[in-house]
Amino acid sequence: MAKVSMVQRELKRQRLVAKYATKRAALKEIATDEQKPMEERFKARLKLAKLPRDSSATRLHNRCQLTGRPKAYYRKLKMSRIKLRDLASVGQIPGMVKSSW
Repeated sequence: MAKVSMVQRELKRQRLVAKYATKRAALKEIATDEQKPMEERFKARLKLAKLPRDSSATRLHNRCQLTGRPKAYYRKLKMSRIKLRDLASVGQIPGMVKSSW
């Protein structure tokens, strides 16, 4: 089980990313537009740098929804390999059986 503080920090980051997504996208579009003058693009970069760091989508990290584990995460199922194996062994994931040979 992951620390509760780490899970809460990740949730806070997700809220910040959602809050600033449109503003960040607009500033990035201005900053990368070659048709705009250099001063305007530079001002957009400065405004982008003043936004909170955690509002960037690259700061997000996938975590298991059941345990909060950050590693060995399956995107399709939104859980870690350990919980996936536990639930599959109990038979709670339809169509999945533990292999043995």
